[in-house]
Amino acid sequence: MSIRIIPQDQLDKSAKRTAETIPPLLFPRLKNLYNRRAERLRELATDNPLGDFLRFAALIAHAQEVVLYDHPLEMDLTALIQKSSETGKPPLDIHVLPRDPHWQRLLNSLIAELKPEMSGQALAVIENLEKASTQELEEMATALFNADFALVSSDKAPFIWAALSLYWAQMASLIPGRAKAEYGEQRQFCPVCGSMPVSSIVQIGGTSGLRYLHCNLCETEWHVVRVKCSNCEQTRDLNYWSLESEQSAIKAESCGDCGTYLKILYQEKDAKVEAVADDLASLVLDARMEQEGFARSSINPFLFPGEGE
Repeated sequence: MSIRIIPQDQLDKSAKRTAETIPPLLFPRLKNLYNRRAERLRELATDNPLGDFLRFAALIAHAQEVVLYDHPLEMDLTALIQKSSETGKPPLDIHVLPRDPHWQRLLNSLIAELKPEMSGQALAVIENLEKASTQELEEMATALFNADFALVSSDKAPFIWAALSLYWAQMASLIPGRAKAEYGEQRQFCPVCGSMPVSSIVQIGGTSGLRYLHCNLCETEWHVVRVKCSNCEQTRDLNYWSLESEQSAIKAESCGDCGTYLKILYQEKDAKVEAVADDLASLVLDARMEQEGFARSSINPFLFPGEGE
């Protein structure tokens, strides 16, 4: 990977950061993360044709906030970080790391939290998940991680992913050490878990003007320079699309080389933009990009392709 996490016991041996050093990796700060996402979703739902769906997503995000603090995770990740440093592989690799039953406990708690808020088809879906066996849930999780989306119905996937995301975000927030940027490939995948981004944000504050891709699973953010395709790293055929003016806070960066696009959110134009919420609320832009012949290089955790039921 192009970003490597240095184990805690090696920090003193590594070069000290200077004021000019760009942080290559921002581990998730979970305090109020899901509440902020829920608030943003509810705000964006106003006068949005997808308003009902955004409010549905806000319910899940709020439930994640509640369950996060009801089920804290204690785990020593030192050995995983050491192995990751030696192999260059993500320490929480979704294709390798064994899943602890903790994630299914999170799912059960999410279902219990959401049940009073759900009705109709959504209620039927979570009741169906509630009856699923441990093996069935593990099979659905594996299918999502392997991008076998046809094996998981699109109405079940957001609930499964919400629990998996909570588990992985908890682990990512416990990682000891710091990251070091190195030359490498596969920068389109999260250096912590190997999942895909949901969108990217050009930030303000201490990382002002820098673009970070936001992981759709563990909530980690990693730096990828601007004016470079986040999928194939080419620079020669990039274009930027928006539904409003040049000053829009949401744009899509398309690449003519690989035929994909990723949304870029600009905090300097709207400080409240949120990686998941604003991506979900701007699906009209996705439709436009599909009309132009570009494929999305990211997945929103509330909008998985899948087999309908």
